[in-house]
Amino acid sequence: MKVAVFSTRKHTRQFLNDANSGYGHQLSFFEPSLSPATAVLAEGFPAVSIFVNDQANSEALTLLHEGGTRLLALRCAGFNQVDLARAGELDMAVVRVPAYSPHAVAEHTIALMLALNRKIHRAYARVREGNFALDGLMGFDMFGRTVGVVGTGRIGGLVAQICHGFGCQVLACDVVENPDLAGIASYVSTDELIRNSDIVTLHCPLTPQTRHIISEQSIARMKNGVMLVNTSRGALINAKAIIPALKAGKIAFLGLDVYEEEADLFFQDLSDQVIHDDVFARLLTFPNVIVTGHQAFFTREAVASISQTTLASITAFEQGRPLENEVTAEMVVR
Repeated sequence: MKVAVFSTRKHTRQFLNDANSGYGHQLSFFEPSLSPATAVLAEGFPAVSIFVNDQANSEALTLLHEGGTRLLALRCAGFNQVDLARAGELDMAVVRVPAYSPHAVAEHTIALMLALNRKIHRAYARVREGNFALDGLMGFDMFGRTVGVVGTGRIGGLVAQICHGFGCQVLACDVVENPDLAGIASYVSTDELIRNSDIVTLHCPLTPQTRHIISEQSIARMKNGVMLVNTSRGALINAKAIIPALKAGKIAFLGLDVYEEEADLFFQDLSDQVIHDDVFARLLTFPNVIVTGHQAFFTREAVASISQTTLASITAFEQGRPLENEVTAEMVVR
């Protein structure tokens, strides 16, 4: 099957080509992200594959459909970038990668926690300049701290288990409890978790209900000096509300691998350009903030799994078999 692959980088091509040796699809790689402006590139392709920051809105999907596209294959778990209702109207199937390597994201989450706590980023810069002073580098024991895990699916569940291994008290909230966390985490309301956690880490999908779950109001209910980590979806946090909280010391540590307006920033080299996003630029000025460019998923195992699952779904569609990784608007409502 002819497949148009958007938002490609060197690693995308390498891993997809390696996985495709067992499938034989005709892959055409496009570096630009999918949008209404670039949808014309997929004309004549029955399948299109996109990544996290592509715009599969109503206009883009309509243009894809007019060009002959009948399958949209996401190389990610999230699907908030797709207008699923419109896809359903067009009878366009949408598949995703529900699980690639939850360990990759969970481990990156813990890495952000530890780096923020022990000021690893600042210590690294100091030592390279010959400065071995310890002033300003004091951290705290993770042991005995309360960690609040918002969303306890595969990734959040692993984060909870790792934090439990550190000797943390783990609070959790989710619409469905994870049975693997029995004896590890205590399920509480979102409000109770926000109020009582020393560390809050986000692992829930982006839905209308979770958008800006971290807002000015929820920040006000947090402990003073809280650590906040987000490796899920950027729009879970209202970034504008974070700035005053950082300035006041309400949030003492912030670790982000995602950002609400990341589509114009991440996955490209902007080192010779001025960043025009004033909120993001302000975040980078704080010494107690670490931002990584949506790399939590980025391990060999995860990218290989993403490629394999994506091509397997495309093959299933081509052969008329059930799509086990399909997502529809009706499924999201349920």
